[in-house]
Amino acid sequence: MSVIKEGLLYARTHEWVSIDGETATVGVSDFAQKQLTDVVYVDLPDLNRKVFAGKPMLTVESVKSAEDVFSPVDGTVIEVNRALDDKPELINRDPYNSWLVKIRLDSKPSGLMSPEEYRKFIGE
Repeated sequence: MSVIKEGLLYARTHEWVSIDGETATVGVSDFAQKQLTDVVYVDLPDLNRKVFAGKPMLTVESVKSAEDVFSPVDGTVIEVNRALDDKPELINRDPYNSWLVKIRLDSKPSGLMSPEEYRKFIGE
């Protein structure tokens, strides 16, 4: 069973989103980090990069594979989690406190799932 945190929104590509005003904080879900296995590197995007919902915004590498992480929202990257440069394994230890990026929203997000919808989506 994966941990699904209440109060967040989820994308079909397994990112979680926390919205605070015009800022979206984005990370990967517990389900996603379990699929990745041991994360060894995170290729964080540049600040001020425009990102678009459903499009790749960064790459997470594990001992098993390298996977794209997709932006769940449209906007501009305003902050990246530099702690992941030295400790990418934080994603495995605590995926809901190990956010990847903060994005200034261009528009109201759509197509995201509630925790209940995401639980059904992953079959739990």
